[in-house]
Amino acid sequence: MKKSKNILTNTMVAGAIMMQSTLGNAQSVAPASLSSEPTIRPFQVKVPAKKLEDLKRRILATQWPEPENVKDASQGVQYATMQALAKYWTTSYDWRNMEAKLNALPQFVTTIDGVDIHFIHVRSKHKNALPVIITHGWPGSIIEQMKVIGPLTDPTAYGGKAEDAFDVVIPSLPGHGFSGKPTELGWTAARIAKAWIELMNRLGYKKYVAQGGDWGNAVTELMALQTPPGLVGIHTNMAATVPADIAKALSTGVKPADLSPDEKNAYEQLDYFYKTGLGYANEMGLRPQTLYGIADSPIGLAAWMLDHDARSYALIARVFAGETEGLTKDDIIDNITLYWLTNTAVSSARLYWETFQAKAGFFDPRNVTIPVAVSAFPDEIYAAPKSWAEKAYPHLIYFNKLEKGGHFAAWEQPTLFTQELRAAFKSLR
Repeated sequence: MKKSKNILTNTMVAGAIMMQSTLGNAQSVAPASLSSEPTIRPFQVKVPAKKLEDLKRRILATQWPEPENVKDASQGVQYATMQALAKYWTTSYDWRNMEAKLNALPQFVTTIDGVDIHFIHVRSKHKNALPVIITHGWPGSIIEQMKVIGPLTDPTAYGGKAEDAFDVVIPSLPGHGFSGKPTELGWTAARIAKAWIELMNRLGYKKYVAQGGDWGNAVTELMALQTPPGLVGIHTNMAATVPADIAKALSTGVKPADLSPDEKNAYEQLDYFYKTGLGYANEMGLRPQTLYGIADSPIGLAAWMLDHDARSYALIARVFAGETEGLTKDDIIDNITLYWLTNTAVSSARLYWETFQAKAGFFDPRNVTIPVAVSAFPDEIYAAPKSWAEKAYPHLIYFNKLEKGGHFAAWEQPTLFTQELRAAFKSLR
């Protein structure tokens, strides 16, 4: 909804907010105090058929470049992968399946600090469930965490115990998914963290934990720095632990000689990412408004989102080559389609711009002092070594080095991710 938040409030039908022909994002016109509009409204998704028909038409009308003239992905997302994705998107994929999954979950919208915040909120049937707010990143969305909702809220149905239960809150970042698009400057990760604290207060939670990876980690750590009374601990699957001397070495290209095997692996992962994988972040951080092409072309958007980090892309390429992985073709296209239908290609990029203005290192330790749990997945942008985590988090209550999984841990390895959260927060219940 490219109009104001009135689209939401004026289209409530049978207790649900239906997405009308102006599908996109609800926006408020002027900023407000954090508690100015505490109303929480039910929300459901209904994409007009014309919107889906237009999407297919645009994919079929793509003006394709020639294939890369190398035999690997060194020039970017490969032609064969995109051809396979486009074919599946137009011949086999059905957005209505994802729409039904979303609408089977309790979804809501509430206005915080002048922006409509969309979120999923599932309460456990078990007594004494621990509330957790889980935050996605880019190019992710709430779709990343949907596979873990059942295991976290109903552990007895998934091999766990009743005392493992969580109440789960999964918000869409401002400018992403079904949340509103900020119309004023200053929506940094710190401001989002403040909004999330207000959201948990608004839901009535006096004690809770928080979890995140990618932007979700930044938001989660910044929640911890604001020390709200109810937040008793955090968990991250993409920790900010890079010591100052390592950051300096990465900038100069002189690798320290005294690194442990895990530290050496992390250094080399970061070195590779900084040298080859930051193109998307630099463009979004410096010139997000220039990205009209990905707002106009579904294939352009898909390629941009796939080219996030080398190991995630390699996994996705294998999926579209017919191999079985933690993600399916539908998983991947669900997420891309969500960005397309909500027209959030550019609005989501502005979080990078806001962060670049602050000139803060994304992986710099933030001196979080409350209890912290870390899960290090091997195919993350970098797998944080325990030695770095211990320095970054003086109250490290849990650390585990996983054998499998990458940047989209909850999405790709939901069973492992669920086990990690159960173990990570066990001592805080």
